[in-house]
Amino acid sequence: MTNEYLKNSLSIIEECQMALEAVAEEQVQAYLTILEEADKVFFVGVGRVLLALKAIAKRYGHLGIKAVVVGEITEPAITDKDVLIVGSGSGETLFPLGIAGKAKQLGAKVVHIGSNPESSLSQYTDLFLRIPVESRAKKEDEIASRQPMTSLFEQSLLLFGDATAMMIIKQRDLDMEQLWEYHANLE
Repeated sequence: MTNEYLKNSLSIIEECQMALEAVAEEQVQAYLTILEEADKVFFVGVGRVLLALKAIAKRYGHLGIKAVVVGEITEPAITDKDVLIVGSGSGETLFPLGIAGKAKQLGAKVVHIGSNPESSLSQYTDLFLRIPVESRAKKEDEIASRQPMTSLFEQSLLLFGDATAMMIIKQRDLDMEQLWEYHANLE
């Protein structure tokens, strides 16, 4: 391991820790309540954010949550019993913004996980969960990153999903060994 590799690795870990520590506990609890009340949980984002959301959807599925990624061929209809989770740091990404508007028209709750509290998404959002990291919005209070573009948001989003999955396991008193029955087995 080179010194440069280790230096960068530790910098990334430090940035992720700062970002996750900055997420408000009351927002996390409100998020978990919305998840528990939902029939189905839909996820929408683009690019690397979508990859993080797909990983969260997969993990939540292991926990018995009906998780759906918008645009997948098996996507069912969204209803007023469901929630749409929108991942967008800036809150201005066109595709998620349009989907959020449509979900709201159909009566679903909308949760925006992002960095910019004053985004266009706010008009559709029932809950804004802020990961206050550097975004295209360039707010003064955002946590700066040495990483390119929005890497810190994408990493923090993935880790947020894993942290909340652990909270769901505890809340539902799930047996970790029994969770393997939900894991893919066509591998």
